[in-house]
Amino acid sequence: MDLLLWRHAEAVDGTPDHSRALTERGHKQARAIAAWLHKNRPRKLRVLVSPSVRTIETARAFADDFEKIATLGPDGNVAGILSATGWPDGGDAVLVVGHQPTLGRLAALLLSGQEADWTVKKGALWWFTNRVRNGETQTVLRALIPHDLA
Repeated sequence: MDLLLWRHAEAVDGTPDHSRALTERGHKQARAIAAWLHKNRPRKLRVLVSPSVRTIETARAFADDFEKIATLGPDGNVAGILSATGWPDGGDAVLVVGHQPTLGRLAALLLSGQEADWTVKKGALWWFTNRVRNGETQTVLRALIPHDLA
């Protein structure tokens, strides 16, 4: 299974938090990663998005067809993402457009076996895959693409 984690691009400051839109720079960041995804994406890719404005705007740079999942919101947690995606046994590839600190905590769990406060830069994409070697399931970081290198 492939699991792609995309942190929303730069958004305006303010409240309420769920209503914060992308800045012009944020739209540029989202378009850069979207262009990279169009060239490199897995064939079958399910897109799951937090219901916040900034994540929806980030996702729309890439696709119009996505599912809004409440548990992926700013107050979500790692268990919510794992449940929504079916990692690691879900089969098809899933792209999650979400928030810090949850995406960083999930990245830490996948690579180190423990949740930790790792940072996923705004607009960045982390691509994980899993495989079985010698009867052991392994998580592999396939790509880490910051928006400025896309």
